[in-house]
Amino acid sequence: MLGLDRAGALVPPTDFDTAGWYGGGPAPGDTGPAVLAGHLDSRRGPAVFARLGELRPGDRVEVWRGGQRLSFRVTGSLRTRKDSFPTAVVYGPTPGAELRLVTCGGDFDRRRGHYRDNVVVFAVAETPERVLPKPAAG
Repeated sequence: MLGLDRAGALVPPTDFDTAGWYGGGPAPGDTGPAVLAGHLDSRRGPAVFARLGELRPGDRVEVWRGGQRLSFRVTGSLRTRKDSFPTAVVYGPTPGAELRLVTCGGDFDRRRGHYRDNVVVFAVAETPERVLPKPAAG
């Protein structure tokens, strides 16, 4: 579970191979925007969200929660400078279960040791397919 630093920014996971969930918001599958953050890369190479920027509308994202697989459909993405992060758009209320996947992007600032931008992918929960009852044999 992830929290915020003193400046109010999301603290990334310590494990580069695992995405973390922001515990101050809804959990994946609950009503609202569940925010998951992960690293783009590390000094050793690609990290958990290395290919996040490749997701396109209609792609499926699956999240495990308590042994249950939850499916979401990508609706869009954006790249934004970290200093103008759209907090209200990412964390604001939604009518249903949604997902926000956040990582770094853009140019790497070697002097500061971090990327200048964030990439955010937006997804909505897929509704379970309705299974119609079989007609009675007659």
